[in-house]
Amino acid sequence: MTASTDAMIALARRIDPLAREVRAFLENEVDAPVTRAGEKIAQTRWKALGKTVPPDATFTPRLSYGAVKGFPAEGTTIAPFTTFHGLYDRSLSHGGKPPWELPARWQEKRAAIDLATPLNFASTNDIIGGNSGSPVIDRRGEFVGIIFDGNIQSLAWDYYFTDEQGRAVAVDARGILEALRSVYGAEALVKELAGQ
Repeated sequence: MTASTDAMIALARRIDPLAREVRAFLENEVDAPVTRAGEKIAQTRWKALGKTVPPDATFTPRLSYGAVKGFPAEGTTIAPFTTFHGLYDRSLSHGGKPPWELPARWQEKRAAIDLATPLNFASTNDIIGGNSGSPVIDRRGEFVGIIFDGNIQSLAWDYYFTDEQGRAVAVDARGILEALRSVYGAEALVKELAGQ
């Protein structure tokens, strides 16, 4: 590698020492103190709540149940579902400017999309860091979505679970299929996923 004249390898050689320095700083000055603080918080939680508190979901099997449900916020009730209508409305109401700008393909394919299709949904499932990418299964055992986030109120779940306002947020399987079909033209994949 030291003799290579490839432009990307030459760039990597120049960046590598700085990247290693930044990584060492991050590991020693940020990650290590956060880990130590997390250990102290965990010990305090175990003293207060017992050792039945579940760990982070990364690399641990987790099962959570909940209901699709809206939540109260800022004097109104937030609906449990969003749709493609809302996606385009949000982008248009912000002038299509970042961070609300939609990719060109999504702008071009708007007329092809069934805008009433659910895109995301909120539920009372108890999630924590590491749950992103987890499947959401309905009472019939059918796949209905993928967890990707929680609302701001769900941050309290790191310490205490309440379903008053905190919600897990998942992309709806119907929205995935609609995007694959109408935006990406992946009809064969849609049929395969639908078992057709």
